Amino acid sequence: MPTAINAVVAQQAGAGSVPSSSAGTTEGAGGGTGGIYSAIISRNQPIIHVKEKTYEELHKKCLEKNILYEDPDFPPNESSLFYSQKSPVKFEWKRPREICENPRFIIGGANRTDICQGELGNCWFLAAIACLTLNKKLLCRVIPHDQSFIQNYAGIFHFQQFWRYGDWVDVVIDDCLPTYNNQLVFTKSSQRNEFWSALLEKAYAKLHGSYEALKGGNTTEAMEDFTGGVTEFYEIKDAPKDIYKIMKHAIDRGSLMASSIDDDLGFSYGSAPRSNIGELIARMVKNQENAQMTQSTVDYQGIEERPAWTIMPMQYETRMSCGLVKGHAYSVTAVEEVLFKGEKIRLVRLRNPWGQVEWNGAWSDKSEVWDSVNEEEKIRLQHKVVEDGEFWISFQDFMRHFTKLEICNLTPDALEVDKFQTWTVSVNEGRWVRGCSAGGCRNYPDTFWTNPQYRLKLLEEDDDPEDEEVICSFLVALMQKNRRKERKLGANLYTIGFAIYEVTALDFALCTMHGTKHHLQKDFFLYNASKARSKTYINMREISERFRLPPSEYVIIPSTYDPHQEGEFILRVFSEKRSLSEVIHSHHVAPIIFVSDRANSNKELTADENAGKDGEKTQADKKKRSSTKAHEESEEQKQFRNIFRQIAGDDMEINAEELRNVLNNVVKKHKDLRSEGFELESCRSMIALMDTDGSGKINFDEFRHLWDKIKSWQKIFKRYDTDHSGTINSYEMRNAVNDAGFRLNNQLYDIITMRYADKNMNIDFDSFICCFVRLDAMFRAFHAFDKDGDGIIKLNVLEVNCFMRVCLTQ
Repeated sequence: MPTAINAVVAQQAGAGSVPSSSAGTTEGAGGGTGGIYSAIISRNQPIIHVKEKTYEELHKKCLEKNILYEDPDFPPNESSLFYSQKSPVKFEWKRPREICENPRFIIGGANRTDICQGELGNCWFLAAIACLTLNKKLLCRVIPHDQSFIQNYAGIFHFQQFWRYGDWVDVVIDDCLPTYNNQLVFTKSSQRNEFWSALLEKAYAKLHGSYEALKGGNTTEAMEDFTGGVTEFYEIKDAPKDIYKIMKHAIDRGSLMASSIDDDLGFSYGSAPRSNIGELIARMVKNQENAQMTQSTVDYQGIEERPAWTIMPMQYETRMSCGLVKGHAYSVTAVEEVLFKGEKIRLVRLRNPWGQVEWNGAWSDKSEVWDSVNEEEKIRLQHKVVEDGEFWISFQDFMRHFTKLEICNLTPDALEVDKFQTWTVSVNEGRWVRGCSAGGCRNYPDTFWTNPQYRLKLLEEDDDPEDEEVICSFLVALMQKNRRKERKLGANLYTIGFAIYEVTALDFALCTMHGTKHHLQKDFFLYNASKARSKTYINMREISERFRLPPSEYVIIPSTYDPHQEGEFILRVFSEKRSLSEVIHSHHVAPIIFVSDRANSNKELTADENAGKDGEKTQADKKKRSSTKAHEESEEQKQFRNIFRQIAGDDMEINAEELRNVLNNVVKKHKDLRSEGFELESCRSMIALMDTDGSGKINFDEFRHLWDKIKSWQKIFKRYDTDHSGTINSYEMRNAVNDAGFRLNNQLYDIITMRYADKNMNIDFDSFICCFVRLDAMFRAFHAFDKDGDGIIKLNVLEVNCFMRVCLTQ
């Protein structure tokens, strides 16, 4: 059974446990996402845009008008700072020229010792920046070095190549920065007049909506956003025996790496602690006043570049006697071996993003063990005695004190392909929609099968001469989208995971017989165990895992732990050899409403006669009806005619209100169907469906034809109304629609659920029939234009108007 585990207590929970209540990361179903329509509408909009103008255009315009740029999308006010509460003090937004003399974008190259943390709990982000500075190619992609406060200065800067869920975006900002007492509030450089790190932090805050959105996180988020890579996550106590070799190879192939120490309070980098802005700012004011007093006692006269005074956040991080800090993230900047007294000692170099507070044990800057190391080795290892936040620690002590290790493997477009081995990468976007495709984990067998499904073909085995097994190595990474940006709307990280099932041609054939285009059904998961799965369900932005499976076809099922949780995600598959990953039963990703594959799978269904008939009955079955049955039909027909004549009058035609009376009188006679009858809106749709002359009324023959359709749909409804409640679960709507002969893509199932399901995700009989009536009308209109029966239509303007009229009258 899947278990949901908090990122902090993952190592403590046993198999079969339930989600820890301390996680506090899941929200009410559907919250914070804006619903299916907003997902469709925003699908192709740029994530970060400045009124659709590029940095070059804006920069040129500011120079021509001789003005300094002001960012309208991230203004210098409180909305860009905090969202949970107002700041108790007033920050002053200043440009670097107002903060110090002779400001510089970069001094002597951007490097890991430039970064000092301010009063924001984002050490995870700063640790990732420090890692980024170790790869100059990546650094220059993210931070264009041709920007300056001197030449062509216009108060505008940009940071390009941020990876956002499959796209690379360029973030444009102005250079206004929040200050207090003329000191930068957040990230700063170790040199007072260097500003690249502060501006990079501002661009990242804009990407996520505010500075406060950066509070709490894991280093993998920022490392992946800088590189588009995929992260492998290790609990150090459970790490493989060759973890040192893994770390060494990661450094050698240009991977970014960070490590952290869990605190004693259950703080998780995967969730944001509740913000107390008042307390945070009060502490900042006190610290800065103390820093100014200390600074005033030091004479910096004649020195152009004064050091910035670093303020150490103390709300979540706790310093230990050995100098390390709990609840804190460090960059791993090197992994080396040193010869010490004739023995090779494994070392790890780490950096504290505070820019100070270092390890004070063996192999620290001032440790006596360095006296036994020759000068040539010291130079090779860049050993220096300075309080800059960077230090060496033995691998043995590293393993004893640290609890987590994160390695960000770079993708082909971020690597120098002539130096490193690259991955084959496939990317699929998807979403969980409450009541339709948000089925939860395998603990919920009634809905698990409704989750999005992705087909994976492993085609080539690994080239490993030492491995006799026929095996394909691949890595699956599931990432939830936009949760940090939507924190101000109440969104937090869901608890997510995935399972992998092997499938055969027979399994797919059975699905095709059910008309689901290979979407595996409930029974498949009841009788088949997964071949692989994520070790746990966890409340982090991304969960990833490496697997080794034989060449075959598989299906990946990404899900949240609990059902009904709505959100978007991206599923990536990295393989060392050729593979193929594709979404099942969603051939059209654009929001096209009228998509039909009935031309291929259901040509036996004609528009007027069989589109809505129960697929289990054949014409041969109908011919075998008994004479008694025929007699009953004729009696029912007589009753209809009598009721119809009484309501319709002499012209024998009825409008929507009269149709409602007829149908409700008939439905009342069906004691086995719990229903409050039909709404007027449903009856109007029925009139539009059957009205052939445009009079807004239907005659008796049209009514009888309509009733035949309703009866066939009623049988489908009863099949899924197993508890006789008069409703069916929205998750069953997919199969009900298929049984009626309609073939839809996943987006349409999502929309049907949103349109017709109630707050409990149930669909009553009236809504069910109304949906089928509209589907029937749309498919009839489609087939009227589908002249050659290939499932594709081309319309001129007049035909579009005609088509829209049919659809809108429903």
